[in-house]
Amino acid sequence: MKYWTLVALLLGNAGLVVCGEAPATGARWTQKQFIITFWAPPPATDEALARVVSEGFNLTWTPPEGLDVAARHHLRVMVQSPLLAPEALNDAAKRAELDALIQRVKNHPALEAYFLTDEPGAGAFAGWGRLVAYLRERDPQHLAYINLFPTYANEQQLGVSADAAERARVGYPTNYAGVDTSDKAVLRYREHLKRFVEIVKPDLISYDHYHFLKTSDGKQYFLNLGLIRLAALEADRPFLNTIQADTIEKSWRLPNADEMRWLVFTTMAYGGRGISYFTYWGPPAYNGLYVDGKPMPLLQPVIALNKEIAKLGPALMELESLGAYQTAPLPYGAEAMPNPGSVQIAGKGAFVVGVFGKNGRPSSFMIVNRYYLQHQTATVRVMMPGRKLQELDRKTGEWTRGKTLKRKRVVEVKLAPGDGRLFRVSE
Repeated sequence: MKYWTLVALLLGNAGLVVCGEAPATGARWTQKQFIITFWAPPPATDEALARVVSEGFNLTWTPPEGLDVAARHHLRVMVQSPLLAPEALNDAAKRAELDALIQRVKNHPALEAYFLTDEPGAGAFAGWGRLVAYLRERDPQHLAYINLFPTYANEQQLGVSADAAERARVGYPTNYAGVDTSDKAVLRYREHLKRFVEIVKPDLISYDHYHFLKTSDGKQYFLNLGLIRLAALEADRPFLNTIQADTIEKSWRLPNADEMRWLVFTTMAYGGRGISYFTYWGPPAYNGLYVDGKPMPLLQPVIALNKEIAKLGPALMELESLGAYQTAPLPYGAEAMPNPGSVQIAGKGAFVVGVFGKNGRPSSFMIVNRYYLQHQTATVRVMMPGRKLQELDRKTGEWTRGKTLKRKRVVEVKLAPGDGRLFRVSE
């Protein structure tokens, strides 16, 4: 979870960038670029933002005063301001100030989003929904950004009681992705997401989940990823995963390079359209990518990973997520590989497979090594229509010429720890 100290830091020096081109007047925000961003941004100086760009990020946070600096470096901006709160709508003077802020920034070439809040409970959704609608009415071209709790948030944080969740169970599937939905914790979170979408009507679903603990791994990572994916599909909205890149909590361990790859590629395989690293810039207590303005060892692996995300992102943005499956033994919340299915995995190994396509027709898949401690080779049978298997080259962003699938349509895919590879089948 994030602390108010972080909120204070964010309000002191930064804002978030969601990367999309401005749609036509009157249209709602639509995402045009895979998001690569962070929490706890640096000061909006030329030196700091030039570094952000060189590190492969395409989204930064800044107060309105930083918009011009960000524009010089071709960064999109999510603006932060104390005025971006529901209370501003209840006070005539504050509302006038908010209107002036919107007028001031909405035509700026760097603006992409307004940062509203982090981890609100369901009881606050009405207020935030009112503010989202207010911003959308006055500036429909830009995103109103809200980040949500993870599945392990408690009843008080989510703002959904066990009784309310139980009542809402009517109409839910009796079983979702290997999870008994009579589990009250699952029901609470599912109801939390349902209320968020119905009341706030977001253009993007963003959440955080911090998986790597000092003594073990968390148990609900894939449950959370699956439930967010389901909510995003039902709402026809993209989703963003805020991933662990610090040790602000004493119980956390700092992920290594392979674990960071695991977080990014599992998110992509589940259809995610954005990654936000928690955190980028902070004091020693955070142990993020920077500490007191000095780069930390994890930064270099993240830079290399960002370069790959930037090459994979455009291809994924053109595709629909049609399925997210895993091989046995299934983690909690994971869905088994269908048989028959458009992609099948034979033999041993732990893998995540994301199936993608257009208009409901599968044409592509991403396979991820679920083990972040060892290399694995997957034996993959490709049942999608087409003769040639191509891979997205992560250095060039181009599809390879590919190779012809033989009669059995079986290929071996070698994967480094936590790594993912994207393929498509063509004629």
